[in-house]
Formats: sequence, structure tokens, C-alpha cells
Amino acid sequence: MTSFDEGVTQERHYPVVVVGGGPVGLAVAGDLGWRGNRCLLVERGTGNVNQPKMDLVGVRTMEFCRRWGLVPAVEAAPYPRDVPQDYIYLTSLRGFELSREPFPSKDQEPCPPQSPQKRERCPQHMFDPIMARFAASFPTVELRYETQLESLVETESHVELVLRNVRTGHEKTIRADYVVGADGGDSTVRKALSIGMSGSGTLTYTTNVLIRADLDPLHDKGRGYRYIFVGPEGTWLTITSTNGRDEWRVQFIGDAAPSKPSPEQVREALFRAVGCEFDYDIIDVMPWVRRELVAEHYGTRRCFLAGDSAHLMSPTGAFGMNTGMQDAVDIGWKLDAVLKGWGGPGLLLSYEQERRPVALRNVAEATGNLRRMLETRKRRPPPEVFQDGERAAAVRKEYGEWYADLLRQEWFTIGINLGYRYDDSCVICYDASPRPPLTVSTYEQTTLPGARAPHAWLAPGRSTLDAFGRGFTLVRSGPDAPPADPFAAAAARLGIPFSVLDIADPDICRLYERKLVLVRPDGHVGWRGHLVPAQPEAIFDTLRGASASQTRREPIAEGAT
Repeated sequence: MTSFDEGVTQERHYPVVVVGGGPVGLAVAGDLGWRGNRCLLVERGTGNVNQPKMDLVGVRTMEFCRRWGLVPAVEAAPYPRDVPQDYIYLTSLRGFELSREPFPSKDQEPCPPQSPQKRERCPQHMFDPIMARFAASFPTVELRYETQLESLVETESHVELVLRNVRTGHEKTIRADYVVGADGGDSTVRKALSIGMSGSGTLTYTTNVLIRADLDPLHDKGRGYRYIFVGPEGTWLTITSTNGRDEWRVQFIGDAAPSKPSPEQVREALFRAVGCEFDYDIIDVMPWVRRELVAEHYGTRRCFLAGDSAHLMSPTGAFGMNTGMQDAVDIGWKLDAVLKGWGGPGLLLSYEQERRPVALRNVAEATGNLRRMLETRKRRPPPEVFQDGERAAAVRKEYGEWYADLLRQEWFTIGINLGYRYDDSCVICYDASPRPPLTVSTYEQTTLPGARAPHAWLAPGRSTLDAFGRGFTLVRSGPDAPPADPFAAAAARLGIPFSVLDIADPDICRLYERKLVLVRPDGHVGWRGHLVPAQPEAIFDTLRGASASQTRREPIAEGAT
């Protein structure tokens, strides 16, 4: 994992070049390597994370980690697994508690019934090294740090990239069949492609101050994950544990006016939030702008955007990185299919059709969470909230319960994490079933085409999800399910990786809703039915993007194509 002119091979052409070495770029490179593809990842930084921008690895991301064999590494991250994950609303650490949203420690939190995994607390400075080791474990993947993309030009046959070593200034030109830009909100790839972004460029100016301090002995509120501070002006500050011990991210939540606290203002704010003076060290200060933006397009014929280069959202909800990981898995299997020759011309086209609507939804939900968090700036706390006495305690309780209820939607988002669907894709075989509205706090598993295929335990430690990932999987439910032979023969003719999962358990058969469910490599349902279609090859042609139509297909009747 060095810069390109330190021991790098003399390769000048790569099937895929990934620009950006954050968690999303590493996931793209790692997934491609996991599938046996050669790629180069370039990152202008050193790979070190000075200040973690994310803390929560969502349940869907953990399902991907399960697929890649990374769950033990995430669970072994240095963040203590015995620390309660409570969200605590208060006037100060030594002041009044308004309310709290209790959450168990990671050791005690159960998996949701809809997944073999649960969300994990693994901040970015712990998570990125896991993803880097994963990507670097494949001999087909090269990671080159301190390597800046200077320019790219897309032609009919390839993409030409100029790379520069940021320390030496040395430049070289390489070629790629495809490029994935996972290079953040200021994406060089996106700018080179002249792709704009739509939405709000400024929600708030915010500053993160990473400090080291022993806060737990200074108060009686107990250990938690995040402390949210409410003053006469409303919500003004949060303090979040980034290592479960003595490292904290202090977030100054500003407004639409540019601002950055001075060292004196940081000191005053810390003493106000804690309720006393104390010793601390500042590790890093990072001003940033909270945005609500989605790329107008997700790429071109050979270049694609993923993660923050494609969507920027408020961290309220922890959707940003986790949405990007979904991008990585979607573009990963599609690039794999095209590189290996069985993906058709419509497959890469479907990336934008599938992922952009998800980003629009998640960005809007994140902004809604921010507005709910800042609602205290409109409904400001009564003076009694900050006073002693029985009357003040009653007022404080009522206000705290109102605020906790308001924010609860942000903490319970399984519908966002697992319930996203691809409802307008040219590589899904839709049926005539009604498509219920998407939900946020609840999630009911379904085999509706475009939805994530359901989890169920086949045996202790073995989930249905463990059968998905390498290729297409035909799930046959029940003893009277039609034979898989026609699908297997069609897949073999087309060179498509294919496997079969037979299910006998009646409860799982009911969960899968049809006798036959064809699951794509990303774990989403591509087709379902009770009968084998007359031409299974036509089903595969749609799912691999080789159909003559590149728009959403009409429902396919059972037993026909």
C-alpha cells in the first residue's frame, strides 16, 4: 500500500481504477478482488483517518461484511463492546437530564429478526483499516496512496487517467476500461465528467472538535454513546464517544451562516457542556458544511460515482457511508459481470436507475432527522427546564419526552437500512404484485422483485443470505417446487455463475412467497414465480442487461416470457 512510484508494477492498463480510498472505495476494490477481478485503487491521502466521519456500521453493511468474511474483524474492533449506547438529552453533564433513548451495549444488543447481523459501533478510524486489509488481501488489487488523480478523459474504448505522486510530483498516464469515483464530496471524477449535483448546498456550518478527556468521572449521567445538549437557544452541541473511553467528537451545530469556533469558544463550550472546568487535549479540528445533494447522474458509459461523490447528506441517521456501501456492492457485481463477458449493455446503465432513487430517499430522511433535532430552536425550552423544584421537574419531563419522541425516528431506521427496493430498474423482472409504500422504522421481508431477499436461519449459524453473492441463486421452496434444470442450463449457455438453494422448512417457504425465487449476486430478488418460464434464458437476458429494452419491463406472466 504505497504510492505509485514506490514498487508499483509497470502496468499501464487496468480493467477498473477506483479513485478514493475511504470505506466505499475500499469496498468497491475489495468486492472486485473478492470476485477475482484486477483493479487499481488510488488515494491522495496516506490512508490514515485523523477524525472519524462515521461511527455506525449499519445492518445491511454488516450483511456485506458477513459475505466478505469481515464480521469477526469488525466485532474485534477496539471500541468496547460493553459500553451502553444510550442517547442522552441534557442541559449539561452535571446539570439536568431531560430524557434518554436507552440502547444496550454491542455485546447485549440482539440481532433484529430480519437479519443475521446487527449494526455495529466501529468508527471510521477502526473500520477503514479493516476494509483496507480486505482489499489488499487479493493479489489482483493494488492500493496506491499519496496518489492524486489529475485528470481523466473518457473515450469510446477506454478511460485515460493522469496520476500524480503528491510527494514527488511525478506524473504518469494509465488506461482503464472503467473508473469508479469514490473520492468524496469534492470529487475530481465527478467534476471531470461535468456532472452537477441537485439539492441544498448548505444546511448548516458545523465544526467537529476531536478531544481526549476523561469525562466519565465528572458526571452522574452514566456511560453512553451520544450526549445532546439543549440550552435556552435550543440544541447547540453534541458530544459523541469515538472510542468508548476517552476520545470524544464535540460537534458545534451551527446554522446557515459561516462560522468556526475559536479556541476560546471551544473552551467555553466544553466547560458549559460538562458543567465544570476540566483538562482536555484537542486532537483535531474539522470545520465542514452539512449538505443535501445528489448527483444529477451517476456516471457515463465507463465512469461511475459512488459514496459521497454521488450523494452528500447530513450524518443524522448514519446513512451516508452505509448508502455508499450499497453503491459499492451494486456497481461491483455489475462490473464483474461485464468484465467476465456475461453482462449486457444495459447492466451498467441500471446502476443509476437503482441507486439514485435510494440516495434521494436517504438524503431527504437525513435532512428530516436534522430538522427534528433542531426543532428545539423553534420550540425553545421554558426557563423552568433549567431550574430546581417540583414544578421545574414536571416541565423538564414533559419537554424531554416531547424531544425524545421527536428524535426517535432517527434511531430506529431498519426500513431505510434493509427495506430499500429497486422499483424502476431495467434489470429486474417485475410482476403484477402491488408495491407497498417504503417505511422507515419498520420492515417486513418480502420477495417482491427488486427487494432484498429475506433472511431466515437454515441451520444454526447459517442464513439464507449466506447462499447469495457469488452469482445468481435460484431458491426452490417446498417439495413440489419445479426443477432448477432449465435455469441451470440457460445460465450455463450464457456463462452466468449459478447455484440452487433448496428450502424445505414450511415457515421459510411461506417467507419466500413463491416456489421459485431468482436472487441476483447483490442479494436482491430479480424474478419470482410458481412455474418455470417458457424461456428462462429470456429472464437471464433481462437480469444481465442483455434485453433489447433498456427501460422498465412490463410484468412477466408466470409460465411465459
